[in-house]
Amino acid sequence: MRQDSWMDRVRDVRLLPKAHLHLHFTGSMRPSTLLELADKYGVHLPDALRGGEPPRLRATDERGWFRFQRLYDIARSCLREPEDIQRLVREAAEEDLRDGARWLEIQVDPTSYAPRLGGLIPALEIILEAVRVTSRDTGVGMRVLVAANRMKHPLDARTLARLAVRYRDHGVVGFGLSNDERRGFARDFDRAFAIARDGGLLAAPHGGELSGPASVRDCLDDLRASRVGHGVRAAEDPRLLERLARDRVTCEVCPASNVALGVYERPADVPLRTLWDAGVPMALGADDPLLFGARLAAQYEIAREHHGFSDRELAELARQSVRGSAAPRDVQEKIMVEIDEWLAL
Repeated sequence: MRQDSWMDRVRDVRLLPKAHLHLHFTGSMRPSTLLELADKYGVHLPDALRGGEPPRLRATDERGWFRFQRLYDIARSCLREPEDIQRLVREAAEEDLRDGARWLEIQVDPTSYAPRLGGLIPALEIILEAVRVTSRDTGVGMRVLVAANRMKHPLDARTLARLAVRYRDHGVVGFGLSNDERRGFARDFDRAFAIARDGGLLAAPHGGELSGPASVRDCLDDLRASRVGHGVRAAEDPRLLERLARDRVTCEVCPASNVALGVYERPADVPLRTLWDAGVPMALGADDPLLFGARLAAQYEIAREHHGFSDRELAELARQSVRGSAAPRDVQEKIMVEIDEWLAL
């Protein structure tokens, strides 16, 4: 652990203003809210979701990933009414505000909620209205990144891309691609991402978590990503690191989930320093705190405690998260001033 100077004494990372760019919709739920909704709808929760502690997960093999998805799907089945959506969005914003977030981009596949909310368009509109009201009431800038599922047909992704573009002026800022990156090829979704980019949305597919550096290169080459969800396995390829740094592609790094899913054994093994030293922009994210336990501020604590990041370096990580966001320029500038004020404490 490096010694901080008087300019870098340990400050409260919860007070550090930051942007949160990697948070999944259902995965943002409070465990207590899941228990209440499950009781409300008579959903039987497995012990892994009832215990009050994050479930033991390891997704580096097929069985482990299936278990992770099963738990996620069970949790999602407890979101059935518009008021459930409104509650989830409000509580996610409250949790992030408590952790210092000034801007939140929450990721959602509306097809997952459409059957219970009246269809694809009504589902997205319910989510966007909840985001609009929550942003107004809490003061957290909040937008939506619509994500396709790589386990589904690429034509479904095109439908979602068109829908996302349609709602660009109503809170949608980006288009993503989630689920097991070991399945299929990124290039199968190139048309969907072209639709999204041509419609003014940022491209932010998942890559470089469960698969290695090649999946990150596919995101860049085939999908022309401006951000990469996770991207942490790029650390295994120096030339790829140079490319990410040169092109200022932000990697949405989620240290706690990397360890929980077995990508790395210990927090100290997550190659934050490798990416940092290579100049790769990073935005630390919580991914799915419902299943992984750690929310936004905890990711910055990992950088501090396990990788020796000083307060000045943590402040720069926060700036990188803001620069990588879709926040308007004036919002970004305001947050940057607040970061400087935190560092001056």
